[in-house]
Amino acid sequence: MELLWAPWRLSYVQKVTKSKSEKCFICDAFNDVSENDRSNLLLHRGEKALVILNRFPYNTAHLMVCPVRHTGDFESLLPEEMLEIDELLKKAIKVIRRAYNPDGFNIGLNLGKVSGGSVDTHIHYHVVPRWSGDTNFMPVIGGVKVIPQSLEDTYDILKKVWSENG
Repeated sequence: MELLWAPWRLSYVQKVTKSKSEKCFICDAFNDVSENDRSNLLLHRGEKALVILNRFPYNTAHLMVCPVRHTGDFESLLPEEMLEIDELLKKAIKVIRRAYNPDGFNIGLNLGKVSGGSVDTHIHYHVVPRWSGDTNFMPVIGGVKVIPQSLEDTYDILKKVWSENG
């Protein structure tokens, strides 16, 4: 095995705290009740959980289901939060199936920064629709992922289907 020594990276790896002034886009979207749900990509505002489109999607219709309460600690989730999250995950799958007819889904959550979680202070489940052939030569050879629809158009389609499937 070849080793690459990079001692200058240690300070980054050991960094365990974030600036207290950093805002949470999930909380900001939920708390913004001024008719900006579309620009915030907030699809559903529940009592204990919410659904928001991923602004940096892996695929079209990539959603996130999150507790309303700002927490990065999975073990602190309350039973009523877990129940609403599960119900919203189920509805998200149903809505995406009706709107886009994917061949399958990847659903999961990253706990902690080292797991790949870009927002490790607010738990969020990813719901990523998958289609046969959605990994083609572009990402494999070119390192480029093509998302064929704008976030705004995706939001409009999902919002309509979400509302119809109350």
